[in-house]
Amino acid sequence: MTRLLFASVAVVLVACSAEEAPAPVVPSEEATSAGVPTVEAADDGRPRVVFLGTSLTAGLGLASEEDSYVAQIAALADSAGTPIRAINAGVSGETSAGGLRRLDWVLREPLDVLVLELGANDGLRGHDPLTLEANLREIVERTRTRYPGTPVVIAGMQAPPNFGFMYTTRFAAVFPLVAEETSSALVPFLLDSVAGIPELNQADQIHPTVEGHGIMARNVWRVLSNIIDTLGAPGA
Repeated sequence: MTRLLFASVAVVLVACSAEEAPAPVVPSEEATSAGVPTVEAADDGRPRVVFLGTSLTAGLGLASEEDSYVAQIAALADSAGTPIRAINAGVSGETSAGGLRRLDWVLREPLDVLVLELGANDGLRGHDPLTLEANLREIVERTRTRYPGTPVVIAGMQAPPNFGFMYTTRFAAVFPLVAEETSSALVPFLLDSVAGIPELNQADQIHPTVEGHGIMARNVWRVLSNIIDTLGAPGA
């Protein structure tokens, strides 16, 4: 119960980063022209893994994007002998609707795996879980329409407790439901073992530290590594 409470509170704080963080915030409406790095044209054989998400994915508050969980996953993949090209498509303040709006732009370049980290800001704002569910499902379906058979990893989130038990329960259920119905892989909770632990969060107790991002990277890699293994090594 204590871990669940801490996790719920942490999601509130992470979602608040969209409005309270001192760093510049890119509004969702402008995300089609900012927040996603240009993908290199050369194909070196590494699987292209696109991380579509919020400030958690963008690494807000870190000294460098290289400290983010996305970059740390790339390092884990290198260490495992299964290198990937990790493409960070995180935008601070993003909601599931915003992610859906900029999806076509994100999909301009081919990808081999999509990691979907959206929902924290939906929860903060009390958005209808049915709308969140529909947005996540459409993102998966449109990605696979563009690139058939693309594996998808969905990162689970939790909603703040102030909306009540019924809302938080329904919200949390969205992620495993969409994962099951779309045959996607699921990370049960991205912030597991990070949320509510002061030393793993920055001074504002909102954003994870480099060490916190390292734990997030391992949370995702435990699921993502199985998918990368099925794609084969570069040049195979």
